[in-house]
Amino acid sequence: MEQIGANWGNEINKEKALEILNEAVDNGITFFDTADVYGDGRSEELIGEFIKNSETKIKVATKFGRDSNVFPNNYTETALKKSVDASIKRLNVTSIDLLQLHCIPTEVLKKGVIFNWLRTLKKEGKIRHFGASVESVAQGLLCIEQDELQSLQVIYNIFRQKLTEELLPKANKKGVGIIVRLPLASGLLTGKFTEKTQFPTNDHRNFNRNGQAFNVGETFAGLPFDTGVKLAENLKAFCPSGMSLTEMALRWILDHKEVSTIIPGASSPIHIYNNSKVSSLAPLPKNLMIDLKEFYTNKIHKNIRGVY
Repeated sequence: MEQIGANWGNEINKEKALEILNEAVDNGITFFDTADVYGDGRSEELIGEFIKNSETKIKVATKFGRDSNVFPNNYTETALKKSVDASIKRLNVTSIDLLQLHCIPTEVLKKGVIFNWLRTLKKEGKIRHFGASVESVAQGLLCIEQDELQSLQVIYNIFRQKLTEELLPKANKKGVGIIVRLPLASGLLTGKFTEKTQFPTNDHRNFNRNGQAFNVGETFAGLPFDTGVKLAENLKAFCPSGMSLTEMALRWILDHKEVSTIIPGASSPIHIYNNSKVSSLAPLPKNLMIDLKEFYTNKIHKNIRGVY
Protein backbone atom coordinates (compact mmCIF):
# COMPACT_ATOMS: atom_id res chain seq x y z
CA MET A 1 0.00 0.00 0.00
CA GLU A 2 2.79 2.40 -0.88
CA GLN A 3 0.53 4.44 -3.13
CA ILE A 4 -2.02 5.32 -0.43
CA GLY A 5 0.91 6.54 1.64
CA ALA A 6 1.68 9.03 -1.13
CA ASN A 7 5.43 8.48 -1.18
CA TRP A 8 5.42 9.37 -4.85
CA GLY A 9 3.06 10.65 -7.51
CA ASN A 10 -0.22 12.36 -6.70
CA GLU A 11 -1.35 12.12 -3.09
CA ILE A 12 -4.44 10.00 -2.45
CA ASN A 13 -6.72 11.63 0.10
CA LYS A 14 -7.97 9.76 3.16
CA GLU A 15 -11.50 9.15 1.83
CA LYS A 16 -10.24 7.67 -1.43
CA ALA A 17 -7.63 5.57 0.37
CA LEU A 18 -10.31 4.02 2.60
CA GLU A 19 -12.50 3.49 -0.46
CA ILE A 20 -9.65 1.56 -2.10
CA LEU A 21 -9.19 -0.58 1.02
CA ASN A 22 -12.92 -1.29 1.18
CA GLU A 23 -12.95 -2.30 -2.47
CA ALA A 24 -10.08 -4.67 -1.80
CA VAL A 25 -11.95 -6.43 1.01
CA ASP A 26 -15.15 -6.54 -1.06
CA ASN A 27 -13.16 -8.42 -3.71
CA GLY A 28 -11.79 -10.97 -1.26
CA ILE A 29 -8.43 -9.31 -0.62
CA THR A 30 -7.47 -9.54 3.06
CA PHE A 31 -3.67 -9.21 2.88
CA PHE A 32 -2.24 -5.68 2.89
CA ASP A 33 1.44 -4.87 2.43
CA THR A 34 2.89 -1.61 3.71
CA ALA A 35 6.03 -0.18 5.38
CA ASP A 36 6.97 2.25 8.12
CA VAL A 37 8.46 4.65 5.58
CA TYR A 38 5.51 4.82 3.18
CA GLY A 39 4.37 8.38 3.63
CA ASP A 40 6.40 8.55 6.86
CA GLY A 41 3.88 6.22 8.51
CA ARG A 42 0.74 7.55 6.76
CA SER A 43 0.10 4.27 4.96
CA GLU A 44 0.21 2.33 8.23
CA GLU A 45 -2.08 4.89 9.90
CA LEU A 46 -4.68 4.62 7.13
CA ILE A 47 -4.61 0.83 7.27
CA GLY A 48 -4.83 1.01 11.05
CA GLU A 49 -7.95 3.17 10.86
CA PHE A 50 -9.46 0.78 8.34
CA ILE A 51 -8.72 -2.22 10.55
CA LYS A 52 -10.30 -0.47 13.55
CA ASN A 53 -13.58 -0.04 11.69
CA SER A 54 -13.63 -3.26 9.65
CA GLU A 55 -15.42 -6.46 10.59
CA THR A 56 -13.21 -8.45 8.21
CA LYS A 57 -10.08 -10.15 9.53
CA ILE A 58 -7.14 -8.44 7.83
CA LYS A 59 -3.55 -9.67 7.66
CA VAL A 60 -0.98 -6.88 7.49
CA ALA A 61 2.65 -7.10 6.45
CA THR A 62 4.83 -4.11 7.18
CA LYS A 63 8.58 -3.46 6.96
CA PHE A 64 11.65 -2.19 8.77
CA GLY A 65 15.00 -1.07 7.47
CA ARG A 66 14.82 1.86 5.07
CA ASP A 67 14.26 4.69 7.53
CA SER A 68 17.08 7.22 7.25
CA ASN A 69 17.87 6.69 10.94
CA VAL A 70 19.02 3.12 10.26
CA PHE A 71 19.78 2.76 6.54
CA PRO A 72 22.40 1.89 5.44
CA ASN A 73 24.66 1.10 8.41
CA ASN A 74 22.97 1.85 11.73
CA TYR A 75 20.97 -1.31 12.38
CA THR A 76 20.52 -2.04 16.08
CA GLU A 77 18.12 -4.15 18.12
CA THR A 78 16.93 -1.02 19.87
CA ALA A 79 16.09 0.67 16.56
CA LEU A 80 14.22 -2.42 15.40
CA LYS A 81 12.14 -2.61 18.60
CA LYS A 82 11.38 1.11 18.46
CA SER A 83 10.21 0.79 14.85
CA VAL A 84 8.03 -2.23 15.60
CA ASP A 85 6.38 -0.49 18.56
CA ALA A 86 5.62 2.54 16.39
CA SER A 87 4.17 0.36 13.62
CA ILE A 88 1.98 -1.51 16.12
CA LYS A 89 0.58 1.79 17.37
CA ARG A 90 -0.10 3.15 13.87
CA LEU A 91 -1.72 -0.11 12.72
CA ASN A 92 -3.99 -0.37 15.76
CA VAL A 93 -2.87 -3.94 16.48
CA THR A 94 -1.26 -5.77 19.37
CA SER A 95 1.05 -7.84 17.15
CA ILE A 96 2.29 -7.48 13.57
CA ASP A 97 1.25 -10.38 11.35
CA LEU A 98 4.39 -10.22 9.19
CA LEU A 99 7.41 -7.97 9.65
CA GLN A 100 9.74 -7.83 6.66
CA LEU A 101 13.30 -6.56 6.43
CA HIS A 102 13.05 -3.78 3.87
CA CYS A 103 15.77 -4.26 1.24
CA ILE A 104 18.57 -3.91 3.76
CA PRO A 105 22.25 -4.16 2.75
CA THR A 106 23.68 -7.58 1.87
CA GLU A 107 26.38 -7.17 4.51
CA VAL A 108 23.76 -6.95 7.26
CA LEU A 109 21.99 -10.05 5.93
CA LYS A 110 25.29 -11.95 5.87
CA LYS A 111 26.03 -11.14 9.51
CA GLY A 112 22.69 -12.69 10.40
CA VAL A 113 22.30 -11.16 13.88
CA ILE A 114 19.29 -9.16 12.77
CA PHE A 115 17.38 -12.42 12.33
CA ASN A 116 18.06 -13.25 16.00
CA TRP A 117 16.48 -9.93 16.94
CA LEU A 118 13.44 -10.86 14.84
CA ARG A 119 13.19 -14.24 16.58
CA THR A 120 13.23 -12.45 19.93
CA LEU A 121 10.38 -10.17 18.83
CA LYS A 122 8.46 -13.25 17.72
CA LYS A 123 8.95 -14.91 21.11
CA GLU A 124 7.80 -11.72 22.82
CA GLY A 125 4.64 -11.70 20.72
CA LYS A 126 5.37 -8.35 19.06
CA ILE A 127 5.40 -10.05 15.64
CA ARG A 128 3.79 -13.31 14.51
CA HIS A 129 6.10 -13.99 11.59
CA PHE A 130 9.08 -12.39 9.83
CA GLY A 131 10.33 -12.27 6.28
CA ALA A 132 12.50 -10.18 3.98
CA SER A 133 12.01 -7.96 0.98
CA VAL A 134 15.07 -8.38 -1.25
CA GLU A 135 16.59 -6.87 -4.36
CA SER A 136 18.50 -9.82 -5.79
CA VAL A 137 18.60 -13.59 -6.10
CA ALA A 138 21.77 -13.62 -3.98
CA GLN A 139 20.02 -11.82 -1.13
CA GLY A 140 17.06 -14.14 -1.37
CA LEU A 141 19.27 -17.21 -1.18
CA LEU A 142 20.95 -15.79 1.93
CA CYS A 143 17.63 -15.20 3.64
CA ILE A 144 16.04 -18.59 3.00
CA GLU A 145 18.85 -20.23 4.97
CA GLN A 146 17.49 -18.53 8.10
CA ASP A 147 15.24 -20.69 10.29
CA GLU A 148 11.68 -19.44 10.76
CA LEU A 149 11.77 -17.17 7.71
CA GLN A 150 8.16 -17.00 6.57
CA SER A 151 8.38 -15.12 3.30
CA LEU A 152 10.43 -13.40 0.64
CA GLN A 153 9.17 -10.34 -1.16
CA VAL A 154 10.70 -10.11 -4.64
CA ILE A 155 10.46 -8.22 -7.91
CA TYR A 156 9.08 -10.78 -10.33
CA ASN A 157 7.34 -10.33 -13.67
CA ILE A 158 7.58 -11.19 -17.36
CA PHE A 159 10.39 -8.64 -17.67
CA ARG A 160 12.33 -10.10 -14.74
CA GLN A 161 12.37 -13.89 -14.87
CA LYS A 162 15.77 -14.81 -13.45
CA LEU A 163 14.21 -15.89 -10.15
CA THR A 164 12.36 -18.77 -11.81
CA GLU A 165 15.41 -20.99 -12.16
CA GLU A 166 16.87 -21.17 -8.64
CA LEU A 167 15.35 -18.89 -6.03
CA LEU A 168 11.69 -19.88 -6.40
CA PRO A 169 12.31 -23.65 -6.27
CA LYS A 170 14.62 -23.33 -3.25
CA ALA A 171 12.15 -21.10 -1.42
CA ASN A 172 9.38 -23.58 -2.15
CA LYS A 173 11.48 -26.47 -0.81
CA LYS A 174 12.13 -24.49 2.38
CA GLY A 175 8.45 -23.65 2.78
CA VAL A 176 9.10 -19.92 2.29
CA GLY A 177 6.23 -18.01 0.71
CA ILE A 178 6.82 -15.68 -2.23
CA ILE A 179 5.25 -12.22 -2.23
CA VAL A 180 5.60 -10.52 -5.61
CA ARG A 181 6.00 -6.76 -5.86
CA LEU A 182 6.13 -4.69 -9.06
CA PRO A 183 4.24 -7.37 -11.04
CA LEU A 184 3.52 -4.85 -13.79
CA ALA A 185 7.03 -3.34 -13.88
CA SER A 186 5.94 0.11 -12.64
CA GLY A 187 3.09 0.09 -15.14
CA LEU A 188 5.05 -0.88 -18.25
CA LEU A 189 3.19 -4.19 -18.45
CA THR A 190 -0.15 -2.44 -18.70
CA GLY A 191 0.90 -1.53 -22.23
CA LYS A 192 -0.54 1.96 -21.77
CA PHE A 193 2.69 3.96 -21.88
CA THR A 194 4.35 5.49 -24.92
CA GLU A 195 7.84 6.90 -25.26
CA LYS A 196 6.29 10.35 -24.74
CA THR A 197 4.58 9.47 -21.43
CA GLN A 198 5.52 11.92 -18.67
CA PHE A 199 5.41 11.32 -14.91
CA PRO A 200 5.17 13.82 -12.02
CA THR A 201 8.45 15.22 -10.73
CA ASN A 202 8.09 13.38 -7.41
CA ASP A 203 7.21 10.04 -9.06
CA HIS A 204 10.01 7.43 -8.90
CA ARG A 205 9.27 6.66 -12.55
CA ASN A 206 10.68 10.11 -13.23
CA PHE A 207 13.43 10.59 -10.64
CA ASN A 208 14.71 7.00 -10.39
CA ARG A 209 14.38 5.67 -13.91
CA ASN A 210 18.17 5.27 -14.11
CA GLY A 211 18.72 4.37 -10.45
CA GLN A 212 19.54 7.89 -9.27
CA ALA A 213 17.76 7.48 -5.92
CA PHE A 214 17.71 3.72 -5.17
CA ASN A 215 18.04 0.33 -6.86
CA VAL A 216 17.19 0.81 -10.52
CA GLY A 217 15.37 -2.53 -10.52
CA GLU A 218 12.59 -0.97 -8.45
CA THR A 219 11.67 1.22 -11.42
CA PHE A 220 10.54 -0.35 -14.71
CA ALA A 221 12.14 -3.66 -13.58
CA GLY A 222 15.54 -2.14 -14.42
CA LEU A 223 14.77 -1.62 -18.11
CA PRO A 224 15.46 1.68 -19.87
CA PHE A 225 12.02 3.27 -20.24
CA ASP A 226 11.99 3.54 -24.04
CA THR A 227 13.15 -0.07 -24.35
CA GLY A 228 10.49 -1.23 -21.90
CA VAL A 229 7.75 0.55 -23.84
CA LYS A 230 8.80 -1.19 -27.06
CA LEU A 231 9.05 -4.60 -25.40
CA ALA A 232 5.61 -4.19 -23.81
CA GLU A 233 4.19 -3.37 -27.22
CA ASN A 234 5.78 -6.53 -28.62
CA LEU A 235 4.27 -8.60 -25.80
CA LYS A 236 0.74 -7.64 -26.83
CA ALA A 237 1.04 -10.07 -29.71
CA PHE A 238 1.34 -12.92 -27.19
CA CYS A 239 -1.94 -12.15 -25.41
CA PRO A 240 -4.62 -14.83 -25.74
CA SER A 241 -7.86 -13.71 -27.35
CA GLY A 242 -9.88 -11.51 -25.02
CA MET A 243 -7.05 -11.07 -22.53
CA SER A 244 -5.30 -7.77 -21.90
CA LEU A 245 -1.56 -7.41 -21.43
CA THR A 246 -2.13 -6.59 -17.74
CA GLU A 247 -4.17 -9.75 -17.26
CA MET A 248 -1.61 -11.91 -19.03
CA ALA A 249 1.23 -10.41 -16.98
CA LEU A 250 -0.53 -11.04 -13.66
CA ARG A 251 -1.75 -14.50 -14.66
CA TRP A 252 1.81 -15.41 -15.71
CA ILE A 253 2.99 -14.77 -12.15
CA LEU A 254 0.12 -16.71 -10.57
CA ASP A 255 0.88 -19.68 -12.79
CA HIS A 256 4.11 -20.25 -10.84
CA LYS A 257 3.12 -22.48 -7.93
CA GLU A 258 5.78 -20.98 -5.65
CA VAL A 259 4.00 -17.61 -5.59
CA SER A 260 1.80 -17.00 -2.55
CA THR A 261 0.44 -13.58 -3.43
CA ILE A 262 0.88 -10.57 -5.70
CA ILE A 263 0.83 -6.97 -4.47
CA PRO A 264 0.06 -4.78 -7.50
CA GLY A 265 -0.34 -1.11 -6.77
CA ALA A 266 -3.77 0.50 -6.88
CA SER A 267 -4.62 4.19 -7.01
CA SER A 268 -8.35 3.66 -7.55
CA PRO A 269 -11.06 1.09 -6.75
CA ILE A 270 -11.29 0.04 -10.42
CA HIS A 271 -7.63 -1.04 -10.30
CA ILE A 272 -8.50 -3.28 -7.34
CA TYR A 273 -11.44 -4.83 -9.17
CA ASN A 274 -9.55 -5.47 -12.39
CA ASN A 275 -6.51 -6.93 -10.64
CA SER A 276 -8.49 -9.19 -8.32
CA LYS A 277 -10.46 -10.88 -11.09
CA VAL A 278 -7.25 -12.25 -12.63
CA SER A 279 -7.12 -14.96 -9.96
CA SER A 280 -10.28 -16.47 -11.45
CA LEU A 281 -8.89 -16.63 -15.00
CA ALA A 282 -7.72 -19.93 -16.43
CA PRO A 283 -3.98 -20.66 -16.37
CA LEU A 284 -2.03 -19.60 -19.44
CA PRO A 285 -1.40 -22.34 -22.05
CA LYS A 286 1.89 -24.19 -21.54
CA ASN A 287 3.12 -23.26 -25.01
CA LEU A 288 2.55 -19.58 -24.20
CA MET A 289 4.58 -19.92 -20.99
CA ILE A 290 7.41 -21.39 -23.07
CA ASP A 291 7.13 -18.59 -25.64
CA LEU A 292 7.26 -15.91 -22.94
CA LYS A 293 10.35 -17.49 -21.42
CA GLU A 294 12.07 -17.50 -24.82
CA PHE A 295 11.07 -13.88 -25.39
CA TYR A 296 12.63 -12.95 -22.05
CA THR A 297 15.83 -14.88 -22.83
CA ASN A 298 16.25 -13.51 -26.34
CA LYS A 299 14.87 -9.98 -26.10
CA ILE A 300 14.63 -8.78 -22.50
CA HIS A 301 17.39 -10.12 -20.25
CA LYS A 302 20.27 -8.28 -21.93
CA ASN A 303 18.57 -4.92 -21.28
CA ILE A 304 18.10 -5.27 -17.51
CA ARG A 305 20.30 -3.03 -15.36
CA GLY A 306 21.28 -3.06 -11.72
CA VAL A 307 21.43 -5.68 -8.98
CA TYR A 308 19.48 -8.74 -10.05
